[in-house]
Amino acid sequence: MNLQNIPEDQLAVEYQLSIRVLLVDQEEATQQLVAAHLEQSGFMVDFASSAEQAEVAIRSALPDLLIIDWTLPGQSGIALVENIRSTLRSREIPIIMLSARGADADQIQGLDAGADDYVSKPFSPGVLLARVRAVLRRRSPHLSGQAVKVGTLTLNPVTHRAMAGGKPINLGPTEFRLLTFLMTHPERLYARHQLLDEVWGDHIYVSERTVDVHVRRLRVALQASGNHDRLETVRGGGYRFRGE
Repeated sequence: MNLQNIPEDQLAVEYQLSIRVLLVDQEEATQQLVAAHLEQSGFMVDFASSAEQAEVAIRSALPDLLIIDWTLPGQSGIALVENIRSTLRSREIPIIMLSARGADADQIQGLDAGADDYVSKPFSPGVLLARVRAVLRRRSPHLSGQAVKVGTLTLNPVTHRAMAGGKPINLGPTEFRLLTFLMTHPERLYARHQLLDEVWGDHIYVSERTVDVHVRRLRVALQASGNHDRLETVRGGGYRFRGE
């Protein structure tokens, strides 16, 4: 597929198709309402009707975003959020909490439990979608679809274009995803296994040396523009992208 020949509005939807949302809510009406609006905007939506089902789904593959209702059969949504935040593998997943409990004290409890945002029922689907995008921009900028610029480097995840000083950089799909993640998380050190989880997905089982191969390819692609030295190797630690 030649991405440069596809209109940008269509690319925006196709880009978001890789973003998976797990909706944890026992009410079928809420599931249908939320899914209809998220899927129309290009997100993929999976469902769980209880905390137990959600934990099974998360063990299978980490979603990119969780939307959790407070009132669930058995374990509450609050307890589920606390469990997710206390588990190393899942603690960085962005979480939006839904609840019919709209008092300030309830919202404070939800946010203190670890939710990134709190939406009271009844809610506008458009407002929820805006909250989803805002949380992704804040917590997972590599999934937001927004263009990012560091020095002379400019990268647009929607159009799948990388530029340096106005000149295009030829990147393969994996190198593009790797550069997107690193540019949106500058100055942070990532071990190889962390990059595998973030770029390849935690349900993909490949050697950690795969990261080294793609880092080398990325450095070669960035060398002509002089940006290869932004990708730093930290001995015994992993890789870091140097920002401004």
